[in-house]
Amino acid sequence: MALQLYAHPFSSYCQKVLIALYENGTPFEQRLVEPDQTKTVEEFSALWPLKRMPLLRDGERTVVESSIIIEYLGLHHPGPVRLLPPAADAALDVRMMDRFFDIYVHTPLQKIVFDRLRPEAERDRYGVTEVRAMLDTAYAWLDQRLDGRHWAAGDAFSLADCSAAPALFYADWAHPIPASRANLVAYRQRLLARPSFARAVDEARPYRSYFPLGAPDRD
Repeated sequence: MALQLYAHPFSSYCQKVLIALYENGTPFEQRLVEPDQTKTVEEFSALWPLKRMPLLRDGERTVVESSIIIEYLGLHHPGPVRLLPPAADAALDVRMMDRFFDIYVHTPLQKIVFDRLRPEAERDRYGVTEVRAMLDTAYAWLDQRLDGRHWAAGDAFSLADCSAAPALFYADWAHPIPASRANLVAYRQRLLARPSFARAVDEARPYRSYFPLGAPDRD
């Protein structure tokens, strides 16, 4: 039975897993989680009551959370691109960067986006100001970290870059990366040029109207 990925192409965390699948040409069936796809939504909800995408189904096994799904694919459906290095210390560096992008870029980004979706009277202006400051700090740290690096954890494309690509892609829409952060700006451009992420971006183009802050035309 083919792998099944319950996901939506516009979701940043789903794109994270799609990048890993596309890097290795791993065959899978995409199960689109959209309100009008009633059967798929019911299946997804039964498999994972928390209803957080993406979800991977491998036979009778269910795997959730994007980082875990990517590591699972590396263990059970390996391809030519190893997204987690075999050396333990190098793997720790990759995992640390993966967590950094999820916690300090993805999470504040989602706070800004979800806050805009609320009725104006229920918006959290203080909270949004806090996470914008966190993004500024994250951008500054990443700019220093990326000095002399091609990818997030060194010379090889990895799990960390799968996390970075959609996180920085959307974060720059919501809270632009300053031009002065030249290393980070250049890294984001390298991610956009990576064929696996470029494919994910193109597949998500029809859904850009979903972005509540307005999707720019530059990407």
